[in-house]
Amino acid sequence: MADKFDVIVIGAGPGGYVAAIRAAQLGLKTACVEKWVNKEGKTVHGGTCLNVGCIPSKALLETSHKFVEARDHFAEIGIDLEAPKANVAKMLEFKNSVIAKNVGGISALFKANGVTAIDGTGKVVGTKKVEVTGHDGETATYEADNIVIAAGSVPVEIPPTPLHEDIVVTSTGALEFTEVPKRLGVIGAGVIGLELGSVWSRLGAETVVLEAMDAFLPMVDKDVAKETQKLLKKQGLDIKLNARVTGSEVKGNEVVVKYSDNDGDQEVTFDKLIVCVGRRPYTKGVVDEAVGVGLDERGFIHVDDQCRTSVPGIYAIGDCVRGPMLAHKASEEGVMVADIIAGHKAEMNYDAIPSVIYTSPEVAWVGMTEQEAKAKGIEVKTGSFPFAANGRALANNAPEGMAKIIADAETDRILGMHIVSQHAGELIAQGVIAMEFGSSAEDLALTCYAHPSTAEAIHEAALAVDGHAIHMANRKKRK
Repeated sequence: MADKFDVIVIGAGPGGYVAAIRAAQLGLKTACVEKWVNKEGKTVHGGTCLNVGCIPSKALLETSHKFVEARDHFAEIGIDLEAPKANVAKMLEFKNSVIAKNVGGISALFKANGVTAIDGTGKVVGTKKVEVTGHDGETATYEADNIVIAAGSVPVEIPPTPLHEDIVVTSTGALEFTEVPKRLGVIGAGVIGLELGSVWSRLGAETVVLEAMDAFLPMVDKDVAKETQKLLKKQGLDIKLNARVTGSEVKGNEVVVKYSDNDGDQEVTFDKLIVCVGRRPYTKGVVDEAVGVGLDERGFIHVDDQCRTSVPGIYAIGDCVRGPMLAHKASEEGVMVADIIAGHKAEMNYDAIPSVIYTSPEVAWVGMTEQEAKAKGIEVKTGSFPFAANGRALANNAPEGMAKIIADAETDRILGMHIVSQHAGELIAQGVIAMEFGSSAEDLALTCYAHPSTAEAIHEAALAVDGHAIHMANRKKRK
């Protein structure tokens, strides 16, 4: 038996590394097990998010956005320059440097907080035992009073489109294209599909997105989803709804994809195909069945509202449990669990978790849509405001989009906020804070906002809830 710990965390992604740091800060002897190895054969922390997900994709989204700005919009604001060229190799170099800085930062934080980093694959083999298989195949068993499973998730693969080298890839492979594909196919018009499709579309790829559902972004308020679809179509993304992929065949350096839609069977040829149909929990082999931790039919670990499993002393957080697969949700669960283990009272408000799609403009939301609220029998009132009427958005040459607030008609409490705009991912924090504190639309309406700022659109949307918007004609007035 190796060292004994108060807490052992399996997985060093956004949920795991945060849980480990928090536990160590609270005086608990903590270890974190991570199996991820980079191209150099070195163990790296950060999980999918930092290595092949949130961070690298945002690096490419930002560089591709700046390229489009320089190519298409600088002249509009008085900056003349020769036609810019996209240097994909340098973009990938920048992306990799961003990854390295973030990963190195976590290792430094582990050291600063006294977290023991254990390299290898962790498995719960007893109620207080974790077996770690090192990269050399050697095993060691560690004892812990508490175990936190933060094993994350992996991309879903589908039979009609088996992965093939660098032609048919998941989101991971889409971050490694060394040149811009002329014809790009994306299966799935969800968050990941739209983001990665946007990256390569901006750089010049003819991009087609095949979505099996007949509704675009059904988790977003319909008004905002409609506006988003219009803007992305204007940018060149060909989004085909109700398009069910039935098969594919790689022929040389291209792939032929077959799908069916309202017009029948179709066929289209791409140089690259990205499969983005969701992610599944990575829980197979993480817990010995004899331990008794329950899983559902999709592989998610059963937990209560405070992430306790059916076995005392064993917790699970992040992508391997219920709820949205979001890095920030995993991190907050990690903090909550560490606090509980340390004997503190802690809980998480799952009704106030923001979501963001980092396209350009960005799409962000928190809480209910107008449609969801009405389906629950809640009488609502809403307020919307276009960024085209916002002075700072116009000065930024970014007038696209809108902000919308959904409030309870009886109590005025904010039920949801949905935004499509430049920096929507930053602006949505107002909605999250408002909902966390149970704010009313009037609370935001009575708040003094800095001028000029794009945040004023949120202020105007709050005013518009009661027909009192200042910088647009109101649909109706209320006393």
